[in-house]
Amino acid sequence: MNAPTVPPSPPTRAIAELNERSREIFRQIVESYLATGEPVGSKNIARMLPMTLSSASVRNVMADLEQAGLIFAPHTSAGRLPTQYGLRFFVDALLEIGDVAADERDRIESQMRAAASRHTFETALAEASSMLSGISRGAGVVVTTKTNARLKHIEFVRLDPGRALVVLVSDDGSVENRLLDLPPGLPVSALVEASNYLNARIAGRTLPELRAELQQRRAEMERELDELTARLVDAGLATTVGAAEGRQLIVRGQANLLEDLRAAEDLERIRLLFADLETQTDVIDLLTRADEGEGVRIFIGSENRLFSLSGSSMIAAPFRDGQQRVVGAVGVIGPTRLNYARIVPMVDFTARVVSRLLEGGR
Repeated sequence: MNAPTVPPSPPTRAIAELNERSREIFRQIVESYLATGEPVGSKNIARMLPMTLSSASVRNVMADLEQAGLIFAPHTSAGRLPTQYGLRFFVDALLEIGDVAADERDRIESQMRAAASRHTFETALAEASSMLSGISRGAGVVVTTKTNARLKHIEFVRLDPGRALVVLVSDDGSVENRLLDLPPGLPVSALVEASNYLNARIAGRTLPELRAELQQRRAEMERELDELTARLVDAGLATTVGAAEGRQLIVRGQANLLEDLRAAEDLERIRLLFADLETQTDVIDLLTRADEGEGVRIFIGSENRLFSLSGSSMIAAPFRDGQQRVVGAVGVIGPTRLNYARIVPMVDFTARVVSRLLEGGR
């Protein structure tokens, strides 16, 4: 069951004037929706409240909440659900977020460290996505740049007089090959010399770090290398850095989204969400917005174009490299009735573990 779209002009004054009783009733409606996905009526709300109120009094408050745009009636029954704007208000003003339990922290950190040490950093990111999927019963997502990997070896391999292959080996074992156009008249010895020059300076640096250092030491490089070899080094780094700055998306647990379907409209919503996930560029763009701020970002339903049809939510947090630059984000995508109180701290902690791995704290 999807809430209607966000009102174009939210009645913020009415919301600001909600008294404690109204807020508590609204909280019970939202928490019931997050737990069951079903509308809740005034009689059930009256039983849940920590105060004594008649069903009639609860109905009066619910009418005020509906007028304020926070709840709606999905059909003619007495039950109510939160609107997407109501969910945003709940998340921003009323959500009580706990902490990640010590045993869960240990499990997340140990599994990710093991994946990173046995395999590659990308494997650790896939592990993070899988764990978040299992915790949330939604889809775990990770977006990252390819600039994360620290280099172990670079080699220029001549293919023909006008082209060479730049082979990059990272310390996580991954290998990338990039084609490079060679300057006219470049001798074979220049390829060996350029490879040796770069390998002597890699020392676990990322491509952007290596490029920045060589730019600072430009005069030194020009003294040590002839003009054609220096041009080869510049061209090789430009090619590889440009390629490495692309974004890649890892998604795990889409099948979780098929569980707990209650109606044909739920199945249609999931079909639309799967279509959203297939459009990787849009998902990457939305996750990249999590890079823009500190901490966890929550995107609810039609607040963003990507989920305007499926009415889904995403919780995401950025992670950083050793220079404290944001280089990606981890998150969870699922229905709007995600368990925000549990998932928000999990996403935040997972992002911090990824950051520590990138900083070399293995």
